[in-house]
Amino acid sequence: MRPECTLIAYLHVKPEKREELLEILRGFVGPTREEVGCVDYHLHVSDDDPNLFVFYENWRTRKDLDEHLAQPLLASFWPTRLDYLTKDVEMKFLTMLTDWD
Repeated sequence: MRPECTLIAYLHVKPEKREELLEILRGFVGPTREEVGCVDYHLHVSDDDPNLFVFYENWRTRKDLDEHLAQPLLASFWPTRLDYLTKDVEMKFLTMLTDWD
């Protein structure tokens, strides 16, 4: 089954907040991967910019992704995100066009 929804989220972290935010973001991975609609969920760091974190996520449906974004873990982080970031989270929602292996 091909995931219906992909999200790529870019987080530009304040250098002095990097380690603190990295710990928070790593804490999202395990619980998110256990969510029913999660196909895969990965945290990355840019090879060119150590202060750019990127989430790459695939979800069964957009509804599953929307439910994920409303989870208490993320909902508690969202109001404080700009304490850690140089600009707001950039989210790109995508539709996969190739077959899912």
